[in-house]
Amino acid sequence: MRKIIFLLLFFQFTDLLAKKDTTLDYFNAQQAKIIQINKKLFKSKNDDEKQKLNTELLSVFEETLNQAQSFNYSFDSLKRDIGILTSPDGKFRIINWNIEKSDGTHLYYGFIQEKYSSSKKKTESVLLFPLIDKSADIKNPENTISDNKKWYGMLYYKIIPVKQKKKTYYTLLGRDMNDKISQKKIIDVLSFDGNGNPRFGMDVFSLPKRYPKRIVFEYAINCVFALKYDEDLNMIVYDRLGPIEAQLEGQYQYYCTSDFEYDGLKLKKGKWVFTPNVAPKNDKDNKDKLYNNPDGGGAKPQSDTFMKRPKKKKK
Repeated sequence: MRKIIFLLLFFQFTDLLAKKDTTLDYFNAQQAKIIQINKKLFKSKNDDEKQKLNTELLSVFEETLNQAQSFNYSFDSLKRDIGILTSPDGKFRIINWNIEKSDGTHLYYGFIQEKYSSSKKKTESVLLFPLIDKSADIKNPENTISDNKKWYGMLYYKIIPVKQKKKTYYTLLGRDMNDKISQKKIIDVLSFDGNGNPRFGMDVFSLPKRYPKRIVFEYAINCVFALKYDEDLNMIVYDRLGPIEAQLEGQYQYYCTSDFEYDGLKLKKGKWVFTPNVAPKNDKDNKDKLYNNPDGGGAKPQSDTFMKRPKKKKK
């Protein structure tokens, strides 16, 4: 009898190991497919071919990310070619990337993968939401609230959870390579409704004479603009932007930064409140160390644009 019980336990254990190995093998194989498609996509110079490869990439990702076990698979071999950001509370992650078109504009793609637990069945699964870039149709992005089907596309590099009363929303920092003359960095907001559906944009910003649902910074293509979250200050800190000449006010392709002049948004009672003249803590040996990586992490953009901070003219 003991021998029979031992054999049953042994076969159950080996079956469990086999299933685990099969699952890991499946995800490794899917990751290999993604890497192969993405390499072709990055090297391609033809817009039609890029779209064909991207459709294939979306299909492989959708199939993979719909598997419940996929949430715990890191896709670590993708490196920075495709951005994968997990929220600090572990409730969701964003997978996204961009395609640069021949005219210098960019299209953005991705998914929100949300962890879902059923209290009745005591099982864990995932909810998957494709991100559909409709930036071209959003005429006033700073005052638009939308969902994943009408997404203001960008590459995300930071998720900041914020508790507001009994709910949590997520402040997102992202970048948009835009076109050949200007680029953008964006502060967006992600929240989830009672059914787990994502919403972008929220009334949580307090700026002088305006209360946007998201904040868009646009500036010259050859300029570096830093947008970071400073944990010590509990503040989003950013370079002060302005036109390189006074008569170019409002023409954002001529906007750039001033050396070591920063403003910020301080978190107060669940809202981001404008705070001028911020003095961030920097390394003594490198005053600009905190902000000398403007991309801040996340996916590596599919663009060869070189960005730099122009030197001040000597008077």
